[in-house]
Amino acid sequence: MADRLAGKTAIVTGAGQGIGAAIARCFAAEGASVLIAEKTPQTGEAIALEIGAAGGRAAFVPTDVTVAADVAGMVAACRARFGPADILVNNAGANVFHRPHEMPRSEWHRCLVLDLEACWACAEAVLPDMRAQRAGAIVNIASVHGSRIIPHTFPYPVAKHGLLGLTRALGVEYAAEGIRVNAIAPGYIDTQIARDYWAGFADPAAARREAERLHPP
Repeated sequence: MADRLAGKTAIVTGAGQGIGAAIARCFAAEGASVLIAEKTPQTGEAIALEIGAAGGRAAFVPTDVTVAADVAGMVAACRARFGPADILVNNAGANVFHRPHEMPRSEWHRCLVLDLEACWACAEAVLPDMRAQRAGAIVNIASVHGSRIIPHTFPYPVAKHGLLGLTRALGVEYAAEGIRVNAIAPGYIDTQIARDYWAGFADPAAARREAERLHPP
């Protein structure tokens, strides 16, 4: 294990699989205490146990980031177990892909609440401690969809464009208080979520190739 994050406490939302799980593992390997804020108990507990077995410090708290009480409970659990959060990674989210004119209005609401509003709710919840410490880091997992529009993926790009705006606004607002706010914009990553998405096509292999074609060699 390294120690670049020794003594730091991190909350990673949606850390039960994919990108979130990888971030949690890396943070723990660098010495951070990691709170796994995950909606699915089986995967959240499994990642926390895996990190513990490898010698890291991690705990799981069931969290639906779209529920205010869960977000408050997540922050309270972090304080109780490890202390105030030094780092928040807003990773929880979902791909919500439609053609605009075919999309049920409920899908617009689901996407914006989970992929944008919940990120602000989690940031808002950790900001009091970070401001008191005059230090902290918030990392929002945005997407290539925040800068490039891919057909038939509405309204996901709307949420991710909004998340970049949220990142910039908070970054400027709190930089003088020692709080850094940044975004990472991944392309398609070979996670279970991506595989499940490709599996929904008549030709999953062709769908995967098309996604890969969007990326530079």
